[in-house]
Amino acid sequence: MSDNHHTPLRFGLYYDFRNPLQWQRPFADLYSEIFEQIVWAEAHGFDNVWLSEHHLAEDGYAPSVLPTAAAIAAKTKTIRIGTAVMDLPFHNPIRVAEDAAVVDVISNGRFELGVGVGYRVEEFESFGILKSERGRRTTEALEIIRRLLDGETLTFKGRHYEVRRAKLSPPSVQRPRLPIWAGGFTPAAAERAAKLADGFIAVAGPSPDLYGQYVAALKALGKPTDNLLLAGGPFWLIPAEDPDKTWHEAAPHVLYQMNVYAEWLEKSGMPILPRLRDVAHLKEVGLLNMVDVDTCIATIRAFTSSVPLTHYYSFTLPPGLPPSWAQPHLELFATKVIPAFR
Repeated sequence: MSDNHHTPLRFGLYYDFRNPLQWQRPFADLYSEIFEQIVWAEAHGFDNVWLSEHHLAEDGYAPSVLPTAAAIAAKTKTIRIGTAVMDLPFHNPIRVAEDAAVVDVISNGRFELGVGVGYRVEEFESFGILKSERGRRTTEALEIIRRLLDGETLTFKGRHYEVRRAKLSPPSVQRPRLPIWAGGFTPAAAERAAKLADGFIAVAGPSPDLYGQYVAALKALGKPTDNLLLAGGPFWLIPAEDPDKTWHEAAPHVLYQMNVYAEWLEKSGMPILPRLRDVAHLKEVGLLNMVDVDTCIATIRAFTSSVPLTHYYSFTLPPGLPPSWAQPHLELFATKVIPAFR
């Protein structure tokens, strides 16, 4: 790890709880096995667990991340629990602030709230919200949430939300309040994070360009640019004893995942991921990295030298595989990879 870090890199798990139709198992089993895996991970050196959110997806992509965070909080003692990210336009900001504070209480001060604007066309249609309003809605909602968590008695009138004399109770355990992250993959997201959040989170990044935009936005606001909170990592980076065998086990599941994302983003007017023809094409684009331990360590070092991440995570479980599939790889990560950064 580069020497400019004041604290050791934190390592996280990242789950979306997808259960695609072609591999579907009972949802109750999937959730319960993931919870057990998180309890195991907490005891073996993982620092954070992050929950990804989408709504009304046919594969059950996690739609309710705050109840899920509360369940994890009740089963664990030390691991920090974050959303990466909640799509804020679909939520009432007072409720988000209340629920986040309660999860912080249940966890005794281990919750971190990560939010974004959302992009999936079907979600905006189902919720009856104009996609063109997502940036402004998120900015307003984030201001309301932050000020409520700061302990204000809030009266607020914006274009989309109006709040009168609202004061949170119970407050969050963390003081002055729980950490707020803002995420995304555009310059506007970096600016929103700089203005309204404590940290910047990017699913497959932040890239050096995006990181540069975030720092520039902080400077423009007269905010400090040292001790930044930055979370992210590559889509898939998994250490394996037999990388080739592991790659072929995961490939159909990751192919499914990446093509669903590609379709959602394309419909949204952001074709930033390629549509993949088959597993050979997946291999070619290099989004699924199954590597030996040394390569895994070197890859993380390279990533954190181009962007000074504080919180590293990568997807933990390919959609449709059971948590037990990921277990040997998490064990390798815990025993060989994490110690290299401590």
